[in-house]
Amino acid sequence: MKLKRFATAPTLLLIAALAACAASFDEQTALAAPAPATWPPAWQDTPATSPGAFTPPTFEPPSAHHCQRAPTTREVPGRQAEENDVAWHLRKDSGDKLRAASEAVASSAGRAAPKAAAPAAVTAERELRTLMAGDAVAPAPLPQSPVDAVVTAGVVDDNADFGAYLAYRQRNAQQPVHERDISERYLLEVLDANGRPVHDAEVAVQRARVTEPVMWARTDTAGRVWLHPRAFVAPAFAAEAVLGVAVRKGGLQARATLQRGQSNALQVRLGAASAEQRPRLDLVFMIDATGSMGDEIGKLKSSMRAMAQQIAQLPGRPDICYGLVAYRDRGDAFITRTHDFTNDPGAFQALLAKVQAQGGGDTPEALNEALHEVVHGLAWRTDAARLVVMVADAPPHLDYGGPQYDADMQAALAKGIKLLAVGASGLDPVGQYVFRQLAQYTAGRFVFLTYKNAADPASGPGTQTVHDVKDYSVQTLDRLVVRLVGEEMARLGRG
Repeated sequence: MKLKRFATAPTLLLIAALAACAASFDEQTALAAPAPATWPPAWQDTPATSPGAFTPPTFEPPSAHHCQRAPTTREVPGRQAEENDVAWHLRKDSGDKLRAASEAVASSAGRAAPKAAAPAAVTAERELRTLMAGDAVAPAPLPQSPVDAVVTAGVVDDNADFGAYLAYRQRNAQQPVHERDISERYLLEVLDANGRPVHDAEVAVQRARVTEPVMWARTDTAGRVWLHPRAFVAPAFAAEAVLGVAVRKGGLQARATLQRGQSNALQVRLGAASAEQRPRLDLVFMIDATGSMGDEIGKLKSSMRAMAQQIAQLPGRPDICYGLVAYRDRGDAFITRTHDFTNDPGAFQALLAKVQAQGGGDTPEALNEALHEVVHGLAWRTDAARLVVMVADAPPHLDYGGPQYDADMQAALAKGIKLLAVGASGLDPVGQYVFRQLAQYTAGRFVFLTYKNAADPASGPGTQTVHDVKDYSVQTLDRLVVRLVGEEMARLGRG
């Protein structure tokens, strides 16, 4: 069910209760009764008035229960595929259809190619036989470094050093990006009856007298969410001093009041103790597969098996689902190529091994479209830690229509998805700004490759970077990814 607008029909009893509450929430009150049909609970319902970019994102909550299947694949073709319809079908169809398509080529020479068909799902077996065999129309790949070459990377946590991040944003205030004002920030913590963090609780933030939320979120493995009112409350209502926070998980609900300007964290208790279970991890690799990414893709391929083994051995032996979204740009053979979740690491690694760095041209790439696929197109599970390792060296095309990254980073928060944004060599200042926006808003991390000589990626691994960062730690990229995943999973209860 899409979470858009919730119409309410309160009973006389509910109206009386609301009148008694005036215009405020009951502070930190847990409701042990089953959740009512209306969610979030009514708070003097009136029509919503937040227009345009401040409309809460449309999304579907995580609902999958498992990923015990072979990965399925869908592709959004680019212009190369549209201009060569037969070649696109060669990659998409089975062996029988391949032969039929070949015969069609011979009989239809000189005929204008029709538009490519809509994206379709294919099985992992077909993907490995045909789709990833190589682009039918693509330039020769650029030379790549040996796959065993060491790649080092630094990391910063812009939420941990928020003052430095605000100063960075001020220094780069003129960058051509989709700005969201995150200067006002509050920490929400959701705890159970024993004071333990509640993971994956659904959070709705409301304005006074308006039931429809102005934002949605889900708590992370530490039971936390960062709230940025100026990023989601329209300027016309920016002066309102109080926001309501409704929280639910399972059959419990709780409500609290956020006083704008308060310095302490807002804590909400749900009442019952959290049940321990085997940790779940949904891990997605979102990869820029254009021609300049050869080195990074090669390293990722060579280290993926070791990373998967180390992640599988983390405390609690997490139940892991792997997903992959590769993307290029509109002028290439494909825009996005999405492989939905599977619990088969071998099948996932086989798909990753076939990703080739080709295409591109101008600097920006189809990052908007890829992020939209990641957030909305994958079968995310309930009660899972949800992490995306985004590896890219270019900002999104902001001159295209369609999905926009700032709306989808809000939808990512609504679905409890954290972004680990990895800036590869060549990432420009616009790209750095966007990557740090994505990471900070979703409580992820900004990761960046480092070199012996910051200005020369060919100088080999080192500790220097051209990015506007300070006080960062450096590790090899594979170890850094495992470390960040491990930090997230360590806060979950163990089954």
